[in-house]
Amino acid sequence: MKLIDELAVHIKAGRGGDGVVRWLQEKFKPMMGPAGGNGGKGGDVFVRAVSDINVLAKYKNTKDFVAEDGKAGERNSRHGANGEDLYIDLPIGSIVKNLTTGKSVQLLTTDQVIKILDGGRGGLGNEHFKGSVNQRPKEWTPGKDGDEGDFEVELELIADAGLIGLPNAGKSSLLNELTNAHSKVGSYQFTTLEPALGDMHGMILADIPGLIEGASEGRGLGDKFLRHIKRTKLLVHCLSLENENLLEAYDTIRGELEAYSPELAKKNEIVVLTKTDVLTNPKDLEKAVKKISKRNSEIYTVSILDDKAVKGLKDELIKIIRVERKKVEEKPEVSLEKEINFE
Repeated sequence: MKLIDELAVHIKAGRGGDGVVRWLQEKFKPMMGPAGGNGGKGGDVFVRAVSDINVLAKYKNTKDFVAEDGKAGERNSRHGANGEDLYIDLPIGSIVKNLTTGKSVQLLTTDQVIKILDGGRGGLGNEHFKGSVNQRPKEWTPGKDGDEGDFEVELELIADAGLIGLPNAGKSSLLNELTNAHSKVGSYQFTTLEPALGDMHGMILADIPGLIEGASEGRGLGDKFLRHIKRTKLLVHCLSLENENLLEAYDTIRGELEAYSPELAKKNEIVVLTKTDVLTNPKDLEKAVKKISKRNSEIYTVSILDDKAVKGLKDELIKIIRVERKKVEEKPEVSLEKEINFE
C-alpha cells in the first residue's frame, strides 16, 4: 500500500459569535431594559491519534481545516451556542508542527487527543454593560477571531520491523512474501519511492526505500525515509548476495544510521542475506555468512524462490518481534512534547 507521510495544511479555529443589543419586551412596555446575550465561543481544534496509518490519504486534496464559529447572542439574555470543536484524525507517529510558532506535538498512543488551536471568545451583549449610571446601554462587542496557522504534519512510522538496505536489496520482494503485500518490484534501483507496509499476523513490517551513501545528508531519496526507521522496534538489514563486497554494503547503511541518529543505530538488528539463488555453490553461501558475521552474528538467508526459507524467516521474525514488543510495554516511549498545547 502506498503511504502518504507528509501534509501541509492551514487550520483555523472558530470565531466567537457577536454580542447583540436586545431589550426586554412586554405588552405595552417596549424596551424595558437591556437583554442582549453574549456570543458563543468559537470551536477549538484538536488532533487525535488513530491506528489507521493511511488516514493522511483522505486529506491529500484538503488544504484548509476550519472549526465552527460561535453563534451570535440572542434576546432575553440568552448566550449564543458555542461552535463545534474540530477533531482531525492523524496516524499514530504523527508530528504536528505549527510553522508560525515553531511549536510541535507528537501523537504516540491510540486515541491520544491534543488541542492545537483555541477558538475565539464570544462578544458581549448590551446586558453586560448595564450599570447604575448606564441603565439603557447600547454597547456590544464583536466576537474574537480564533487562532489559526499553517501546519506541517510528518509521519514517523511506528512499525514492528523496518526493512532497510541498499537499493535493489530485495526488500520489496521479501515484504510481499512475508505479508502478501503488493509492493512494486523491479530489477532496477529505487523501485520503491515511498515506504510500503505489510501485515504479518498483526505485526506491521515497513519496506523503507533504498538508502545510499550520504542519505543522512539528503542524497538520493534522502533522510526523509530515515525518519521512518526511528520508531521501528527491529531493523531487518537486507543484503543482496549480488553485492561483490558484502561488508562494504553493510557498513554503508550502518554509517548512514549512525550519522542520522546514534540512538537509531543502537536498535536491535538482524541481517537477512537475500537472493541466495544467485549462488550455485553452497560453499559460497557459507563464506558469505562467515564474512558478514564479523559485523552481526544474527544472520538469516533467504530466497523468495524457496518457500521453506521464507516460512522459516517469518517464524523467526514473529518470535523476535514479540520479544521487542514486550520490551516496549515494559519501558514505553516518552515524549516531553506530547502534552504541549498550542496556547
